Amino acid sequence: MTAKEILAELKPLGSDGYKKVLFNHGVKEPCFGVKISELQKLVKRIKQEYQLALDLYATGNYDAMYLAGLIADDARMTRKDLAGWVAKAYCRTLYGATVPWVAASGPHGWELGREWIDAKKPETAAAGWSTLGSLVSIKADAELDLAELKRLLQRVEKTIHAAPGAARYHMNLFVIGVGCYVLPLTETAVATGGKIGPVTVDMGDTACQVPFAPDYIAKVRQRGSLGRKRKTAKC
Repeated sequence: MTAKEILAELKPLGSDGYKKVLFNHGVKEPCFGVKISELQKLVKRIKQEYQLALDLYATGNYDAMYLAGLIADDARMTRKDLAGWVAKAYCRTLYGATVPWVAASGPHGWELGREWIDAKKPETAAAGWSTLGSLVSIKADAELDLAELKRLLQRVEKTIHAAPGAARYHMNLFVIGVGCYVLPLTETAVATGGKIGPVTVDMGDTACQVPFAPDYIAKVRQRGSLGRKRKTAKC
């Protein structure tokens, strides 16, 4: 299938109601307003397709860009591919989910995550923190650089409240991710979250809230899910 054919399939699946919800979260035209449940049906049919994912993302249509992340062949994504994607990621679902999910699951995730968090562009910095947070959720602790993760927690503690809102939100989620998925650093993450305190971010015209890291980690602990890795970062 081609990107043009996929766009033709997506258009009648959109709804004005869901499109309004997406726009409240920063999505812009072009956008059809296709629910993720509908996109997942296409994923089951397409599975993974490297070039089609690149072509879909290049359309600039939000629904196609989100779908691109779901069907991307993460292992084949190059640094250049991912740099192009993060440059065009303009809303939270793209720079905070789509691009980080693909980056974290490929061979360049750790390297790019560390590079992106130093970016001056808030959206790219946010993508970096989200990439690192996604990595800790899917990689075994033995594969992670625990000393570096500890240093990153210290960096978050020192800089989060001065960071732009986009980055601040995902720095907080990074603390939560380390606390929930990296058992050797759970208590360090809880302590970091406590020192940071509540994190405030303008979430726009949405019902979204910024979780308090220690409370969130405590809930995961109560469920008995601490340290339980995910099969994939994508959802």
